[in-house]
Amino acid sequence: MRAPIGNFDSAEPAAGVGHFDGPAAEAIRAWTGTPPADQLLYVDTDPEKADTAVFVEHYGEDLVGTSANCVVVAAKRGGERTLAACVVLSTTRVDVNGTVRRRLDARKASFAPMGTAVEETGMEYGGITPIGLPAGWPLLIDASVAALEWTLIGSGRRRGKLIVPGKALAALPGAVVLEGLGV
Repeated sequence: MRAPIGNFDSAEPAAGVGHFDGPAAEAIRAWTGTPPADQLLYVDTDPEKADTAVFVEHYGEDLVGTSANCVVVAAKRGGERTLAACVVLSTTRVDVNGTVRRRLDARKASFAPMGTAVEETGMEYGGITPIGLPAGWPLLIDASVAALEWTLIGSGRRRGKLIVPGKALAALPGAVVLEGLGV
């Protein structure tokens, strides 16, 4: 099957990819939401080409406006720490000190340390994805990502990416779509 975005050798429904494993794979294999699971696609990518400029040059210029990043943030208030995930277009950055801090009602918010993000999600750094996050985590999604017909996101690993409809991300457990999350 041809990928709906990018120049990948092939795309296939992620639920049927045998070598795709981890929390994201488990969540996709258990998917019962809308859109149907066969619209959640897996594309194989070379981890050596993960740098954004190299990735876009190799896999397609159209990915500039359709790729999204998922980052883990830590919000603190009164000694309590809340971890959350934020999804924004790869051409923007997460408004941690504004939109995130207010939405999570935190006194302070910052990007979670790499070790914390990896340990808590069970995913590889550089491949963290909103699909398969720990239960109960807030998931903040920029409205521009949710509005995309197709978006490229991580797969939970450095090798491979997922191509999914933006509306699939908005339908994930704990998801809240926000204007201005990405600046």
